[in-house]
Amino acid sequence: MALTPAQNAILKADILADPVLNANINNEDGAYAIALVYNAPAAPAFTVWKTSVSISATGQAFNGTELAGMTTANNTRLQTVAVYLAEGYNAGLIDVRQMFNDIWSGAGGTNTRVNLLALWKRLATRAEKLFASGAGSDASPAVLTVEGYLSYQDVLNARNS
Repeated sequence: MALTPAQNAILKADILADPVLNANINNEDGAYAIALVYNAPAAPAFTVWKTSVSISATGQAFNGTELAGMTTANNTRLQTVAVYLAEGYNAGLIDVRQMFNDIWSGAGGTNTRVNLLALWKRLATRAEKLFASGAGSDASPAVLTVEGYLSYQDVLNARNS
């Protein structure tokens, strides 16, 4: 992941604040050890919105009975969404989540809304948590600003910034 200068400063400060991490020598081996810690799941658990959800996974979250009872208008909306978001979508965007909630609104979408909500969340790594925005609870997931694994080079760049 390519970090911005501001993100490098945040990572560097976080490393300096942790005596165990900061004790690692500032070379490739030390940076690799630090990266392993940041690439582990955040502890305590930190929940974030997924930034990439496939249409296929979304379809698997639909409750069959609720799909069968869907209005024609909402079925058309759902088909339109599938066409325009065929490559997937970012569940971190509130308007995307609201769109699906509107399509599955009412008593006929209760189970599907619950299934979609579960699909849209995941646990973050320590590095992702460091840069995320929000509470990070299951009830209030955070929004990712940096996603993926931290490399030893990312750590070296931050420590030397």
